Amino acid sequence: MTPHDLAPTLTALRGLSHGFFGRRGGVSQGVYATLNAGPGSNDDPAAVLENRARIAAALGVDAAHLLSLHQVHSPRTVHVDEPWSGERPQADAMVTTKPGLVLTALSADCAPVLFADTDARVIGAAHAGWRGALSGVLEACVSEMVRAGAKPSRTVAAVGPCIHRASYEVGPEFRAAFAEGDDAFFSAGRGDRLMFDLPGYCEARIKRAGVANVETLPFDTYGLRDAFHSHRRNVHEGLNDYGRNCAAIVLA
Repeated sequence: MTPHDLAPTLTALRGLSHGFFGRRGGVSQGVYATLNAGPGSNDDPAAVLENRARIAAALGVDAAHLLSLHQVHSPRTVHVDEPWSGERPQADAMVTTKPGLVLTALSADCAPVLFADTDARVIGAAHAGWRGALSGVLEACVSEMVRAGAKPSRTVAAVGPCIHRASYEVGPEFRAAFAEGDDAFFSAGRGDRLMFDLPGYCEARIKRAGVANVETLPFDTYGLRDAFHSHRRNVHEGLNDYGRNCAAIVLA
Protein backbone atom coordinates (compact mmCIF):
# COMPACT_ATOMS: atom_id res chain seq x y z
CA MET A 1 0.00 0.00 0.00
CA THR A 2 1.18 3.54 -0.77
CA PRO A 3 2.72 5.05 2.40
CA HIS A 4 0.73 7.75 4.13
CA ASP A 5 0.26 9.40 7.51
CA LEU A 6 -2.94 9.35 9.54
CA ALA A 7 -4.51 11.77 12.01
CA PRO A 8 -5.51 9.82 15.15
CA THR A 9 -8.59 12.01 15.65
CA LEU A 10 -9.90 11.07 12.21
CA THR A 11 -8.80 7.44 12.50
CA ALA A 12 -10.98 7.14 15.61
CA LEU A 13 -14.11 8.00 13.60
CA ARG A 14 -16.21 5.31 11.98
CA GLY A 15 -17.43 5.42 8.41
CA LEU A 16 -14.56 7.18 6.67
CA SER A 17 -11.02 6.72 5.41
CA HIS A 18 -8.31 9.34 5.07
CA GLY A 19 -4.62 9.78 4.50
CA PHE A 20 -1.87 12.37 4.15
CA PHE A 21 0.27 11.23 1.22
CA GLY A 22 3.75 12.69 0.79
CA ARG A 23 6.41 11.92 -1.80
CA ARG A 24 6.92 8.19 -1.18
CA GLY A 25 5.47 5.29 -3.14
CA GLY A 26 4.99 6.69 -6.64
CA VAL A 27 6.52 6.52 -10.10
CA SER A 28 7.49 10.12 -10.88
CA GLN A 29 11.11 11.09 -11.53
CA GLY A 30 13.41 14.04 -10.86
CA VAL A 31 12.01 16.95 -8.86
CA TYR A 32 8.67 15.12 -8.70
CA ALA A 33 10.05 11.90 -7.21
CA THR A 34 8.21 9.78 -6.49
CA LEU A 35 4.56 10.30 -5.52
CA ASN A 36 3.37 13.51 -7.17
CA ALA A 37 -0.42 13.95 -7.09
CA GLY A 38 -0.51 17.30 -8.89
CA PRO A 39 -2.13 17.48 -12.33
CA GLY A 40 -1.13 21.15 -12.39
CA SER A 41 2.57 20.34 -12.29
CA ASN A 42 4.78 19.86 -15.36
CA ASP A 43 5.32 16.20 -14.51
CA ASP A 44 4.60 13.41 -17.00
CA PRO A 45 0.77 13.21 -16.99
CA ALA A 46 0.88 9.42 -17.15
CA ALA A 47 3.01 9.33 -14.00
CA VAL A 48 0.60 11.67 -12.18
CA LEU A 49 -2.34 9.47 -13.17
CA GLU A 50 -0.56 6.37 -11.87
CA ASN A 51 0.32 8.14 -8.63
CA ARG A 52 -3.27 9.24 -8.13
CA ALA A 53 -4.47 5.71 -8.88
CA ARG A 54 -2.20 4.44 -6.12
CA ILE A 55 -3.61 6.96 -3.67
CA ALA A 56 -7.15 5.97 -4.61
CA ALA A 57 -6.30 2.29 -4.22
CA ALA A 58 -4.90 2.93 -0.74
CA LEU A 59 -8.31 4.37 0.17
CA GLY A 60 -10.22 1.56 -1.55
CA VAL A 61 -11.88 3.65 -4.25
CA ASP A 62 -11.79 4.05 -8.02
CA ALA A 63 -9.24 6.55 -9.31
CA ALA A 64 -11.97 8.46 -11.17
CA HIS A 65 -13.46 9.37 -7.78
CA LEU A 66 -10.27 11.05 -6.52
CA LEU A 67 -11.18 14.73 -6.93
CA SER A 68 -8.82 17.71 -7.00
CA LEU A 69 -9.54 21.40 -7.48
CA HIS A 70 -7.72 24.02 -9.50
CA GLN A 71 -6.47 25.72 -6.36
CA VAL A 72 -6.13 29.51 -6.49
CA HIS A 73 -5.43 30.57 -2.85
CA SER A 74 -9.00 31.77 -2.36
CA PRO A 75 -11.86 31.26 0.13
CA ARG A 76 -14.00 29.67 -2.59
CA THR A 77 -15.67 26.40 -1.59
CA VAL A 78 -17.69 23.95 -3.69
CA HIS A 79 -20.23 21.26 -2.76
CA VAL A 80 -19.55 18.04 -4.65
CA ASP A 81 -22.21 15.45 -5.53
CA GLU A 82 -20.43 13.62 -8.36
CA PRO A 83 -17.08 13.56 -10.16
CA TRP A 84 -16.73 16.40 -12.63
CA SER A 85 -15.71 16.13 -16.24
CA GLY A 86 -13.49 18.63 -18.02
CA GLU A 87 -11.88 21.52 -16.20
CA ARG A 88 -11.46 21.36 -12.44
CA PRO A 89 -13.39 24.01 -10.47
CA GLN A 90 -11.29 26.98 -9.38
CA ALA A 91 -11.65 26.85 -5.60
CA ASP A 92 -9.72 25.86 -2.49
CA ALA A 93 -12.14 23.77 -0.47
CA MET A 94 -14.80 21.19 -1.13
CA VAL A 95 -17.52 19.40 0.82
CA THR A 96 -19.60 16.29 0.18
CA THR A 97 -22.16 13.97 1.73
CA LYS A 98 -21.69 11.32 -0.96
CA PRO A 99 -19.92 8.07 -0.06
CA GLY A 100 -17.09 7.06 -2.37
CA LEU A 101 -16.07 10.56 -3.46
CA VAL A 102 -12.52 11.32 -2.35
CA LEU A 103 -11.99 14.98 -1.46
CA THR A 104 -8.39 16.12 -1.66
CA ALA A 105 -6.23 19.11 -0.84
CA LEU A 106 -2.97 19.25 -2.80
CA SER A 107 -0.08 21.09 -1.21
CA ALA A 108 3.66 21.65 -1.12
CA ASP A 109 4.04 23.75 2.06
CA CYS A 110 0.50 25.12 2.29
CA ALA A 111 -1.66 23.49 4.96
CA PRO A 112 -4.07 20.74 3.88
CA VAL A 113 -7.00 20.45 6.28
CA LEU A 114 -9.46 17.56 6.46
CA PHE A 115 -12.84 17.87 8.22
CA ALA A 116 -15.47 15.33 9.23
CA ASP A 117 -18.82 15.24 11.03
CA THR A 118 -19.57 11.53 10.87
CA ASP A 119 -22.91 11.87 12.65
CA ALA A 120 -24.16 14.05 9.79
CA ARG A 121 -22.08 12.12 7.21
CA VAL A 122 -20.42 15.31 5.95
CA ILE A 123 -16.74 15.70 5.09
CA GLY A 124 -14.60 18.53 3.78
CA ALA A 125 -11.09 19.25 2.54
CA ALA A 126 -9.38 22.64 2.33
CA HIS A 127 -6.12 23.99 0.90
CA ALA A 128 -4.91 26.76 3.19
CA GLY A 129 -1.85 28.73 2.26
CA TRP A 130 -1.42 31.96 4.15
CA ARG A 131 -3.52 33.87 1.61
CA GLY A 132 -6.37 31.38 1.72
CA ALA A 133 -6.31 31.10 5.49
CA LEU A 134 -6.23 34.88 5.87
CA SER A 135 -9.14 35.30 3.45
CA GLY A 136 -11.30 32.75 5.29
CA VAL A 137 -11.13 29.48 3.35
CA LEU A 138 -11.25 27.38 6.52
CA GLU A 139 -14.33 29.15 7.87
CA ALA A 140 -15.91 28.93 4.40
CA CYS A 141 -15.38 25.17 4.38
CA VAL A 142 -16.98 24.84 7.82
CA SER A 143 -19.93 27.01 6.70
CA GLU A 144 -20.47 24.82 3.62
CA MET A 145 -20.41 21.73 5.84
CA VAL A 146 -23.05 23.33 8.08
CA ARG A 147 -25.24 23.94 5.03
CA ALA A 148 -24.92 20.22 4.30
CA GLY A 149 -26.05 19.29 7.81
CA ALA A 150 -22.89 19.31 9.91
CA LYS A 151 -22.47 20.94 13.30
CA PRO A 152 -19.14 22.59 14.18
CA SER A 153 -19.38 21.23 17.73
CA ARG A 154 -19.34 17.67 16.33
CA THR A 155 -16.80 18.29 13.60
CA VAL A 156 -13.24 17.00 13.77
CA ALA A 157 -10.46 18.75 11.84
CA ALA A 158 -6.90 17.69 11.10
CA VAL A 159 -4.22 20.09 9.85
CA GLY A 160 -1.84 17.99 7.79
CA PRO A 161 1.84 18.23 6.88
CA CYS A 162 2.83 21.78 5.92
CA ILE A 163 5.64 24.25 6.44
CA HIS A 164 6.23 24.95 10.15
CA ARG A 165 7.44 28.02 12.00
CA ALA A 166 11.11 26.93 12.11
CA SER A 167 11.21 26.89 8.29
CA TYR A 168 8.88 29.76 7.39
CA GLU A 169 10.88 33.00 7.29
CA VAL A 170 8.93 36.09 6.21
CA GLY A 171 9.42 39.85 6.05
CA PRO A 172 7.72 42.72 7.89
CA GLU A 173 5.48 43.38 4.89
CA PHE A 174 4.05 39.87 5.33
CA ARG A 175 3.22 40.58 8.99
CA ALA A 176 1.46 43.79 7.96
CA ALA A 177 -1.21 41.78 6.11
CA PHE A 178 -2.42 40.17 9.34
CA ALA A 179 -4.55 41.47 12.19
CA GLU A 180 -3.01 43.26 15.17
CA GLY A 181 -4.01 40.37 17.42
CA ASP A 182 -2.04 37.79 15.45
CA ASP A 183 1.29 38.40 17.19
CA ALA A 184 1.34 34.90 18.68
CA PHE A 185 1.87 33.40 15.22
CA PHE A 186 5.08 35.37 14.61
CA SER A 187 8.45 35.16 16.31
CA ALA A 188 11.74 36.96 15.77
CA GLY A 189 14.10 35.74 13.06
CA ARG A 190 17.35 37.19 11.68
CA GLY A 191 17.46 40.97 11.40
CA ASP A 192 14.00 42.20 10.42
CA ARG A 193 12.90 38.69 9.44
CA LEU A 194 10.05 36.91 11.24
CA MET A 195 9.09 33.24 11.56
CA PHE A 196 5.44 32.44 10.84
CA ASP A 197 3.42 29.61 12.41
CA LEU A 198 1.12 28.57 9.54
CA PRO A 199 -0.36 25.44 11.19
CA GLY A 200 -0.96 27.32 14.43
CA TYR A 201 -2.70 30.12 12.55
CA CYS A 202 -4.88 27.62 10.69
CA GLU A 203 -5.78 25.82 13.90
CA ALA A 204 -6.81 29.11 15.50
CA ARG A 205 -8.99 30.06 12.53
CA ILE A 206 -10.71 26.66 12.61
CA LYS A 207 -11.41 26.98 16.33
CA ARG A 208 -12.85 30.47 15.78
CA ALA A 209 -15.31 28.82 13.39
CA GLY A 210 -16.60 26.69 16.27
CA VAL A 211 -14.62 23.50 15.66
CA ALA A 212 -13.02 22.67 19.02
CA ASN A 213 -11.58 19.27 18.10
CA VAL A 214 -8.59 20.21 15.93
CA GLU A 215 -5.43 18.14 15.56
CA THR A 216 -2.22 19.40 13.95
CA LEU A 217 0.22 16.84 12.61
CA PRO A 218 3.86 17.55 13.55
CA PHE A 219 5.41 17.18 10.07
CA ASP A 220 7.31 20.10 8.52
CA THR A 221 7.25 19.70 4.73
CA TYR A 222 10.28 21.95 4.22
CA GLY A 223 12.46 20.11 6.70
CA LEU A 224 11.52 16.53 5.83
CA ARG A 225 13.08 16.22 2.38
CA ASP A 226 12.59 12.48 1.91
CA ALA A 227 9.00 12.47 3.11
CA PHE A 228 7.31 15.52 1.57
CA HIS A 229 7.33 17.85 -1.41
CA SER A 230 8.16 21.48 -0.61
CA HIS A 231 7.76 24.44 -2.96
CA ARG A 232 9.93 26.72 -0.81
CA ARG A 233 12.72 24.16 -0.56
CA ASN A 234 12.76 23.68 -4.33
CA VAL A 235 12.83 27.45 -4.90
CA HIS A 236 15.75 27.79 -2.50
CA GLU A 237 17.56 25.06 -4.46
CA GLY A 238 16.91 26.75 -7.82
CA LEU A 239 14.47 24.14 -9.11
CA ASN A 240 11.73 25.30 -11.45
CA ASP A 241 8.84 23.09 -10.33
CA TYR A 242 7.74 20.86 -7.49
CA GLY A 243 5.57 17.85 -6.70
CA ARG A 244 2.34 17.99 -4.72
CA ASN A 245 1.47 16.16 -1.51
CA CYS A 246 -2.10 14.90 -1.25
CA ALA A 247 -4.44 14.96 1.75
CA ALA A 248 -7.51 12.85 1.07
CA ILE A 249 -10.74 11.90 2.83
CA VAL A 250 -13.69 9.72 1.79
CA LEU A 251 -16.94 8.51 3.35
CA ALA A 252 -17.31 4.73 3.34
